[in-house]
Amino acid sequence: MPDILLPILALLSGFVLLIWSADEFTENGAKIANIFKVSPLIIGLIIFGFGTSAPEMLVSGLAAMDGNTGLSIGNAIGSNIFNIALVLGISAIIMPIEVNENILKKEWIFLMVATLCAGLLLRDGRLDLVDGLILLSLLVLFLSYTLREAKNNKHHEFDDLEHIVDKNQAGKTWVLLLVSLIVLISSAKLVVYGGVEIAKFFQVSDLIIGLTVVALGTSLPELAVSISSVLKKQYEMVVGNIIGSNLFNTIAVLAIPGLIHPSDVPEQVLSRDYPIMLLLTILLFGVSYKFGKKYIINRFEGVVLVGVFSFYMWLLF
Repeated sequence: MPDILLPILALLSGFVLLIWSADEFTENGAKIANIFKVSPLIIGLIIFGFGTSAPEMLVSGLAAMDGNTGLSIGNAIGSNIFNIALVLGISAIIMPIEVNENILKKEWIFLMVATLCAGLLLRDGRLDLVDGLILLSLLVLFLSYTLREAKNNKHHEFDDLEHIVDKNQAGKTWVLLLVSLIVLISSAKLVVYGGVEIAKFFQVSDLIIGLTVVALGTSLPELAVSISSVLKKQYEMVVGNIIGSNLFNTIAVLAIPGLIHPSDVPEQVLSRDYPIMLLLTILLFGVSYKFGKKYIINRFEGVVLVGVFSFYMWLLF
């Protein structure tokens, strides 16, 4: 049993450092942007875009470089499943969540289109450079749309992100930015090492480890943000964060293995994992949309989402 101890320690310490460094990196990135008078809108896109998906992107990138594309693909799809079924489900059980109807009419539709596109690209059983570039072009489209939408709003949530930064602290902020980036990359490497070694020890595929252990670990920031938002009664942020995170996972994280290490897609992804991700994306709209009523995800619907997650875990093991 001692053989497994080091990979488990690497995985757990990797997760802790990954969450800390992702938070520090985006925080100091925002301060640097503010020193150079970059608009709060751009800072917001960095924080909500790269910030919440940095763990998934780095873990997928490093896993793909090592040839462990199963872990990369599993991480992207598994994180989406965790976000809707577990993060949103638990949040709704804690307290019913009010949903902004504009999110369902705009961002959810974009997520659905991205999910269907990803399914079409995965259908041939291979994720290659062309697939990666198509997914990347969807990311550019989404960011352009977000930028345009935010500019059209006289006030948006990004306005509250402006940091008052003393220019004399610029040097210290740059150092912290660099340190957090080094820790971010190193901790992602620890997670990949731990995940792959645990998979070898228990003789399971790196896909399963990516879909479960690594997906849960990289979804911890979303879980923390969502539960915190629910307790503060900032309901709109919960569904918005989950849709945003899933979009980045689908069009940015899933593109990475195709761009770095084109390879075959494990057959189980198409027969088991992708259909569950698609079902949950449809369910997200189903539990949110109420005809002629307030859009609220109630506790029962939260239980249904957690039930789907439990069924999926049963399928895996």
